[in-house]
Amino acid sequence: MRILLSLALLFLAGNLTAQDFEINGKITGPQGEPLESATVYLEKPADSSLVTYTISNNAGEFQLSGSTEIQELNLLISYAGFKTYAQQVKINSEVNLDVIKLQVADNALDEITITSSRAPVTIKKDTLEFNAASFKTRKDANLEELLKELPGVEVATDGSITVNGTPVSQIKVNGKEFFGDDPKIATKNLPKELINKLQVVDSKTKSEEFTGKEGDAENKTINITIDEDKNRGFFSRLTAGGGTDNRYELSGIGNYFKNDMRVSLLASSNNINSSGFSFDEIYDAMGRNAYSITRSRGGNFSINGSDFGSGNGITKSDNAGFSFVNEWPQETELSSNYFYSRADNRTESRTQRENILPDRRFFNNSESSGNRVNNNHRFNLGFEIQPDTLTRISVRPNINTNNGRSSNQSFTESVAEDGTPINTALTDNNSKVHSVNFSNRLNFTRKFGENGGYYSVGFNNQNNTRSQDNNFFSEREIYNQEGELVNTDIQDQLISEENRDNNYGVDLSTRFPITEALMLDVSYNFDKADGRNERLVYDASDEGDYTLLDDELSNDFKSESFTHRPSLGLVYNDEKLRASLSGGFQSIRLKNEDLFTETSIDNTYENVFANAYFRYSLSQGKSIYFNYSNSWDTPSLTQLQPVTNTINPLNIITGNPDLRPALRHRFYFNFNNFDFKTRSGFYAYLGGNFTDDQVVTRSTVDEDLVRTTTYTNVDGVYSYFGGGNIDKTFELEKESSIKIRGGVYGNYNRNAGFTNEQRFTSKTLNLTPNLGVEYNFRDLVTIEPFYSVEFVDAEYSFNNREENYKNQSISLALTSFWPEKFVIGSDIAYQSIGNASPGFQNSFYLWNASLGYEVFGDNGTLKIKVFDLLDQNIATRRFTGDDFIQDTQELVLEQYFMLSFTYKISKFGGKDPNNKRGR
Repeated sequence: MRILLSLALLFLAGNLTAQDFEINGKITGPQGEPLESATVYLEKPADSSLVTYTISNNAGEFQLSGSTEIQELNLLISYAGFKTYAQQVKINSEVNLDVIKLQVADNALDEITITSSRAPVTIKKDTLEFNAASFKTRKDANLEELLKELPGVEVATDGSITVNGTPVSQIKVNGKEFFGDDPKIATKNLPKELINKLQVVDSKTKSEEFTGKEGDAENKTINITIDEDKNRGFFSRLTAGGGTDNRYELSGIGNYFKNDMRVSLLASSNNINSSGFSFDEIYDAMGRNAYSITRSRGGNFSINGSDFGSGNGITKSDNAGFSFVNEWPQETELSSNYFYSRADNRTESRTQRENILPDRRFFNNSESSGNRVNNNHRFNLGFEIQPDTLTRISVRPNINTNNGRSSNQSFTESVAEDGTPINTALTDNNSKVHSVNFSNRLNFTRKFGENGGYYSVGFNNQNNTRSQDNNFFSEREIYNQEGELVNTDIQDQLISEENRDNNYGVDLSTRFPITEALMLDVSYNFDKADGRNERLVYDASDEGDYTLLDDELSNDFKSESFTHRPSLGLVYNDEKLRASLSGGFQSIRLKNEDLFTETSIDNTYENVFANAYFRYSLSQGKSIYFNYSNSWDTPSLTQLQPVTNTINPLNIITGNPDLRPALRHRFYFNFNNFDFKTRSGFYAYLGGNFTDDQVVTRSTVDEDLVRTTTYTNVDGVYSYFGGGNIDKTFELEKESSIKIRGGVYGNYNRNAGFTNEQRFTSKTLNLTPNLGVEYNFRDLVTIEPFYSVEFVDAEYSFNNREENYKNQSISLALTSFWPEKFVIGSDIAYQSIGNASPGFQNSFYLWNASLGYEVFGDNGTLKIKVFDLLDQNIATRRFTGDDFIQDTQELVLEQYFMLSFTYKISKFGGKDPNNKRGR
């Protein structure tokens, strides 16, 4: 109560001294032409700290409004290529300025550098740039906390980032990857003191960056630039903790910068389902509930395609890695990284499944447990050189090895509607696997002309080997209609598999400029793949060894495929419009031979494809985007091979060599608008997929409820998805703010399939509105309530069945950095599942909390944290399929208390950013 009273008094004190103001004006160039997207901002004369800012509209007009206790402020206007304008303004309730004419800079390039380093926001043709120093955060803030302060940028509690509604897929530092492809490594660990600017651009490959080709408009990349005087130094962080139930965590990360060279090291070990690398200042590995309550049940993490941890069960993981990046003259760049991971994952689950047939229903009840241990090594290397300004050569080899073993036990019983037993299946599966995967890509690119012309030649290869031995045992019991046991089948087998796959491809592409804005793209792709898949099944002999080869279940395949893909396209780019229209021809030949049965497949699929997109900028911060594409999905060899797989004795699978490729049409539309003046944004999207000749399962269930499955093609499969969200930030007195965000998203799916030779359809509609509020008081206290509800409406042609239910999630998070030196976090959430079966818990609370205290200046933090304070965490899920309803409850991480200590060591440009005396 005393804390709340103190906050209220501070809030009122700010209101008594502040004065509201509004400043209006217009900006033009030397000839009186209006300047759109000029940055206009107010600074305090004493310390040049930012008060507020805005962006001029297409008429060059602007309006600055806010509240301040200072009588005079500095007004500055920044626009690329022009001199920065500055004047002092006396603060009144309303100030109307004369037309302001900007003058062309004497040295435009130098002026751009000077102005963009001070203006809080700079809008260029393809880049949105933020000046880090203009956005105030608490001391010792990391990149993630800085991102939360930027207009139009949203950071979800799972660490995912969007900019004006578009997801961020990558974060780079000085234009180079930062420890792989997961943005959270950078956002959780890069300190704000290191950062100069943040540049938001469309995601591009290295080749696209070099040629200037347009990037992926559906994904963004954030490039972090480091101040030159700070690009020499290091920062590191170490954490050690121990807790109840033998829970522990050890982790560390270190980074060393020296101009163009960067060396990074990381390592971790824990048994709390954590990667160990995404350091959360408040909750560490426990995660946040708001917006994503299911995250707390387990953790997963990936770097360059390597998974660390697991989303199900409980995982003990040990990880280590390094990264090295350096650059030399002639734009010669070397990047390399190595990662080792060991994951020991234990799972348990209980499942109830209702199966719907055209004429009856039956139920499966099952329990299973398993243990999987994987040891993974991954090494990536990237080398590129530019012998001259027009030529780029790159090579990127990668190697990945994995050794694993697993054991799984399960028991399943099938019963009729009246509870009469029909069959049971007991399985025990133990396997060992070893794999080696090598890939490489070589690329040569040469630019020509002055308007973006280039030609490119690429060669890539993938060479994979995999061997696996399975000891498989199953016992199946069959009952008659009276529930009497009539038959018992036993499988006791050794399944030995050897797989070898090789893929080689050549890519040729060129771009011919027709005009400054119009270009012609021509490309040709050729791929050749060959493989050998040997699967030998040995039955146990009377002596207990595995020497009896089962010819019917064994196979030895040789496969080849040849793909030709020429294409032609037109591309148009100007200041407002970016558009493309392309199409081509695709020919795929699949050859497959079974050496056991002497059967073969030789199919050729020929088809055309098309792609079109456009993005139009309506005004600053406002644009529309549309994309259409079609593609042909060739059936996999598993779906085509007429081979019987009995690894699940209750579901026997056989391929179909007569399958046709599926034709998939996809469209996507979005509209986004961010208003820098009001700090509000709106984003909406709509998309869909339509598929002809979709490959689906075709199942038959006999009287003993043994399912026999193959594959077939169907039409009439489609889906829609769409939604929108809006957010607005209200700046309050004394550096406080309220951000309100709300949205709704949904999807509609229509699927089709066959059961017992009868075609069925299913239609499912999901609609999920949500609302969240974030109140920030002086960067000392943050309060975040959130509510989400999911409405589900499903229809199935079987028995005209319908399912209608709703799932709800509500949470409240509180973070406090007051009193001084204390860090407090409390995050409680409630979730209810609307239609869980009897015997499954359908609602629970999850409360995570932590209390930290800074020691050794700001370098150390001593913390006690509690996962699942109320001891209610569960993992109950309901899956509604085309012809089944399934409830599953899994093993999850349960309550633990942990005491941890974190220590940070940093030095940039000869200074320690965590040393208060250095501030």
